[in-house]
Amino acid sequence: MAERTYRIHIAAELSGVRVELIRAWERRYGVLAPRRTPSGYRVYTDRDVALLRRLKQLTEEGVSISEAATMLPQLLEELDTAQPVPEPVSEASATSLTAWRDEALAAAAALDQRRVSQVLNEVLAALTPLKAYEQVLVPLQREVGERWHTGAFSVAQEHLVTQEVRARVISLLHAAPDTGRRRAVLACFPDEQHEMGLLGAALRMRHAGVAVTLLGQRTPAAEVGRVARELKAELVGLSAVTDHGAQDFEDSLSRIVAGVPRGTPIWVGGAAAHVHQDVCERLGVHLFERGTDWARLLGG
Repeated sequence: MAERTYRIHIAAELSGVRVELIRAWERRYGVLAPRRTPSGYRVYTDRDVALLRRLKQLTEEGVSISEAATMLPQLLEELDTAQPVPEPVSEASATSLTAWRDEALAAAAALDQRRVSQVLNEVLAALTPLKAYEQVLVPLQREVGERWHTGAFSVAQEHLVTQEVRARVISLLHAAPDTGRRRAVLACFPDEQHEMGLLGAALRMRHAGVAVTLLGQRTPAAEVGRVARELKAELVGLSAVTDHGAQDFEDSLSRIVAGVPRGTPIWVGGAAAHVHQDVCERLGVHLFERGTDWARLLGG
């Protein structure tokens, strides 16, 4: 397993030493020699973070940094013997959240997929699953999409990030609890291949105590109803992102509604669903519009 590394803003968050101080200590006293990635980014190891913590402790006890620097051999020997591992931050600051996002965007711009992967691994190590998804992965994916739409990012750059984000969401889903008594079936529309929102919904619901059966992309309408009936699902969730027109949306949704047992709540989200809100209302389907809808959806 590759050694975990951090950019300077994250090292500062973990160690409690300000970014400006880290840079000054490196420049004036040579207390650290951070590695550089192939793209030129300076990164810090767990050992570096532990050393920063120790130096901070000494300076708070009245030892000058210049004096502490002369103690480096002894300090490093102590750290290597103890082999400490920095504790992940449970509540990331706005600075660290922005740093992670900017780091991933810069890596994507440079087509540095390895660095994008490293950044997202740092995020998952530092945050709880839902916070990682909601505070970093979703905003990052949204920003990448906006840059692609404006032409600032190429298709390759957008795909590079999307693949890494999707892999992390899948890993979070695999680790999420799935033993709830309430059963939900989640699926994309029959012609829908964008599933990121659906994956996020599954993650959120599993952590809320709902057992989720995830059918994913391009699920035939008849299959949604069949699975919902066989599992006696108490909720069906749908994703419709790509808009193929009002008639196509209504035909797909009508077939799904006809197959789902009567009385089972059906929710649909995604850009296409928002465009055709009137169709949802006419067919008695709940439209997921905003984060506050989670309370209604999970409340049954």
